[in-house]
Amino acid sequence: MSADRETIAVYDSRSHDYATRRTGRAAEPGLADFVATLSPGGHLLDIGCGPGDCAHRFLKAGFTVDAIDASPGMVSRARELGVQARLGTFDEIDARGLYDGIWVSYSLLHVPRSEIAGHLKRLHRALKPGGRFHIGMKMGTGEKRDALGRLYVYYSEAELIGLLQDAGFSPTMSERQVDVGLDGTEYHGIWIHANG
Repeated sequence: MSADRETIAVYDSRSHDYATRRTGRAAEPGLADFVATLSPGGHLLDIGCGPGDCAHRFLKAGFTVDAIDASPGMVSRARELGVQARLGTFDEIDARGLYDGIWVSYSLLHVPRSEIAGHLKRLHRALKPGGRFHIGMKMGTGEKRDALGRLYVYYSEAELIGLLQDAGFSPTMSERQVDVGLDGTEYHGIWIHANG
C-alpha cells in the first residue's frame, strides 16, 4: 500500500477517539457470521486492525491472530487490549496459504483505486484453499477526502464483487448497513464474505 500519510496522520491523532467510539459497541457487522464459518483455533489475519477490537474478539474466541495496521497510534491502542499488533501495510503481505481467515474491515477503502486489485490478489494468496475472507467498504463512486482529511475510494457492490472474483475469491454473502463515521457523517457500507 502506498500508505496515504494524511490518512495515517488522522488515525494517529484521533486513535483515542476512534477506540472510544468502538468501546462497548456490539461486534462489528458480519463478525459473528465470519467466526461461525471457521474451524476452532484457526489462524487469522486482521489487516487494518485499528484499535484491535475485532482482533481482541478473535483472540477471545480461541483463534491466533496476526493484527496489522499502518497507524502507530492504532497499533498502540490494539496493544492496550492485549493484541500483539504490529505496523504494516497491504503490500507487505507475502504469505502463501497461511491463514484460515482474513478480516479486512474498512481499511482497503483508503488505498488508491489502482492498487486494490493487486492487494486483493496478495490477500487471496495468503489465504489457505477454502479459507474465509471478509471485506467491509463504503459504497459510492469516485474518491475524496473526508472532513478530517482521510482518503476514501468508493465502490459499488457490483464493482467490488467483480474485483473479488478477479482476485480468485468466490463471494458467498453480503449485507449493507448505514452508520456514522468518525467525521460525524452518515455512510452506506457493505460487507462481503467470500471463500478463497
